[in-house]
Amino acid sequence: MSQVLSQSIQINATATVVERCISDLALMHRWLNPVLRCEPVGEAWSTDVGSESRFIIQIPLLKPTLNSVVVERQPGLVVWEFQGFFQGRDRWECQPTKKGTLLLNRFEYDIPNPLVSWGFNTFAASWTKEDMQAQLRRLKRVAEQQN
Repeated sequence: MSQVLSQSIQINATATVVERCISDLALMHRWLNPVLRCEPVGEAWSTDVGSESRFIIQIPLLKPTLNSVVVERQPGLVVWEFQGFFQGRDRWECQPTKKGTLLLNRFEYDIPNPLVSWGFNTFAASWTKEDMQAQLRRLKRVAEQQN
């Protein structure tokens, strides 16, 4: 059974600038949670369809990793599908508005291991939702600084 966390934020920057903050690895690392590291699988970072990356949570000894692949890409849209202790999709969509961009983030996931699922839902689900909101606020700051 999939679970969904959806967030949105209004950003006073063009959709092109906001999209660059999502697709440029250096800019992404400015707004990602500091305990989360993203790296390309292969030679170079890309958000083209089929591009692979891994997201590593910097927990000493464990370092849980989500392997991801870009499964949908259009101007203003990047969708990563991931496998690991989570299975699901992370969708980032930029919708132009009169005042800039409405950024929508939809994190849909399933945790197949019942013990891991119980632990996540008991201890980390609310933290994850708060962290997603904080990420959007950090992304907003980074995008608005690009103007």
